[in-house]
Amino acid sequence: MSSTVTYTVTGMSCGHCEKSVSSEVSGLAGVTEVAADAKAGTVTVSSEQPLDEAAVRAAVDEAGFELVGPAA
Repeated sequence: MSSTVTYTVTGMSCGHCEKSVSSEVSGLAGVTEVAADAKAGTVTVSSEQPLDEAAVRAAVDEAGFELVGPAA
């Protein structure tokens, strides 16, 4: 069962930021697609199964940004 979730991320301001977040989150097991958007302050993650939010948070943190939570 596939899953797609959009999270709010603070601190992204440019294309390099988007690439950093996308690269880290793409490394999580089961992730099939990642779309980071600095202007909107979001990252949308598609995966083969629901992801653990803590794992996504850790990947975003590793990229140097903060995951606030699922986007409203």
